[in-house]
Amino acid sequence: MAAHPVDEKLPALKMATSGLQHVAAMYAGVVAPPLIVGAAIGLSGKDLTFLTGACLFTAGLATFLQTLGFWKIGARLPFVNGVTFAGVAPMTAIVATAKDKSDALPMIFGAVIVAGLLGFIAAPFFSKAVRFFPPVVTGSVITLIGVSLLPVAFGWAQGPNPAAHDYGSTTNLALAAVTLLIVLLLRRFTRGFVKQIAVLLGLIIGTIIAIPFGVTDFSPVAHADVVGFPTPFHFGAPTFHIAAILSMCVVMVVSMTESTADMLALGEIVERPSDEKVIAAGLRADTLGSALSPLFNGFMCSAFAQNIGLVAMTRIRSRFVVAVGGGFLVLMGLCPMAASLIAAVPRPVLGGAGVVLFGSVAASGVQTLVRAGLEKDNNVLIVAVSLAVGIIPITTPDFYHAFPDTAKIVLDSGISTGCVTAVVLNLLFNHIGKGQEAEDVTHPMEAGEELTPAH
Repeated sequence: MAAHPVDEKLPALKMATSGLQHVAAMYAGVVAPPLIVGAAIGLSGKDLTFLTGACLFTAGLATFLQTLGFWKIGARLPFVNGVTFAGVAPMTAIVATAKDKSDALPMIFGAVIVAGLLGFIAAPFFSKAVRFFPPVVTGSVITLIGVSLLPVAFGWAQGPNPAAHDYGSTTNLALAAVTLLIVLLLRRFTRGFVKQIAVLLGLIIGTIIAIPFGVTDFSPVAHADVVGFPTPFHFGAPTFHIAAILSMCVVMVVSMTESTADMLALGEIVERPSDEKVIAAGLRADTLGSALSPLFNGFMCSAFAQNIGLVAMTRIRSRFVVAVGGGFLVLMGLCPMAASLIAAVPRPVLGGAGVVLFGSVAASGVQTLVRAGLEKDNNVLIVAVSLAVGIIPITTPDFYHAFPDTAKIVLDSGISTGCVTAVVLNLLFNHIGKGQEAEDVTHPMEAGEELTPAH
């Protein structure tokens, strides 16, 4: 009996090239979170390179857990795992509240370990609670992830240091605009593999263009080792703070929700539907990978949705192809020189590509909301209030200034507050007293029939 396409082992060359394509599709997404958090802490070029390499290494390990699996761990589907965007805003909030910036990473690592272990225990129960996370909730959260990260891209476009004389200069903004234009042109006029790596090519071309303007710094590359290993607890032993743990637990719920939605979608694409058992195994892989990641200085891991689109486009459904991609991620993580090349990309160039990258995440959320049944006024209200609450920290960063620092770790993360709001409102409107659910309306702000002039 022939093996299912998911379990098919392709010829070596095709496995290698297809695996590289998966890496190319998600590479920028993996290195962006350590760059954001590292910049917020003020890490040196050498430490930023180390952190980036560590995240590549742990992304590879998490991908192995998901694709190859063991025991009841791993969905055994063509999933690429890496650092989740959902954790970026809460982690930067933790950095902002740390009195000593050198304590921030140990706080983050401790919170991720606890959240990962709790998520691992909760995985089989969470897989049964999928009905409480419909598209109206997941769509709101994914949209907030993209919207929350867009200001980061705008900040990058202006330059690395707000205190510098050239911050927001026409040169920096022009470099960001040129990079964005390159990515858009590549996406519009190329096909296949080149189209898939448009963001990566945009970063490379943008960096080359930036060299004459003196905004590139290749010194970390010159001093980086060709071979290295992400030494456990390089930034210090993990520390455990209740507020930080609570914040990352919220992120874990968001991450598990996203992964569940991704598994359901991928199961349909590869014609191996994801049942409750598969979802539980996949969530165990996500959460175990997240719990182990901080040991090697990495962050919380989750499935990368963009790779699902790649599977759908290429029709290459083998999980072993993605496992090979995970192997490439591990090798890149073991080569500090490769990681340092990414750290050398000028911030304005990264900002131009970030507009596409983060905007695409927000667009994915909007696509999910399209399936959320927004013809019902209840769902429109859930989305409206959840997005409004989630956008507060973005538009008014000092909104919660009167609250204790521990509370602000959660409140200053629009993703966390928006997710909690969406879940609670969904329970209130769509589960509690469901028999009283209102009829469909065009818009919640439309006047009721009894209020129109005709009546």
